[in-house]
Amino acid sequence: MSKAFTRESDGDDEDAQPQTPPLPTGVNYITRAGYNRLRAELLGLIDDERPRIVEIVHWAASNGDRSENGDYLYGKKRLREIDRRIRFLTRRLEIAEVVDTSLHHGGDQVFFGATVTYADQEGVETTVTILGVDEVESARNEISWVSPVARALLKARVGDVVRLVVPGGVQELEVLTVSYPAPAG
Repeated sequence: MSKAFTRESDGDDEDAQPQTPPLPTGVNYITRAGYNRLRAELLGLIDDERPRIVEIVHWAASNGDRSENGDYLYGKKRLREIDRRIRFLTRRLEIAEVVDTSLHHGGDQVFFGATVTYADQEGVETTVTILGVDEVESARNEISWVSPVARALLKARVGDVVRLVVPGGVQELEVLTVSYPAPAG
């Protein structure tokens, strides 16, 4: 029998890394602000950008030879890009589930929309906001709710120590603070 088909362990290893739950499919959690941004982008493409490019392509096509007409070639390429983005945004908005993150205002447990400060094993503090996949901007310390760090933090409370599986092993993170936006109005 080949070595490739032999079992090296029976699963009782003390050093075995904890398995993370599988990623959810078909769910697109998003905040109201994120939803509004995506919708504004979609409407801008449909109402402003696409008609403007269609007009340019129409004008360029009327000039004759299309094979060497840069305005025509670029315009057609840009139209394909716009149409692709419109299809993508439409699909994402159709399955979007808008979450009111202010419902947990004042709570100490980590849910979607939380801004969490945690410390790693070396004592380095990091603050992140857990948002939807389509609205995350890493430059603003935002992470997707399906990212490994967010998945480790979700449902933890202030003072809890959670385990994060990293390529080098397991890292422990201590939840220091949890906050949510205040309810509107």
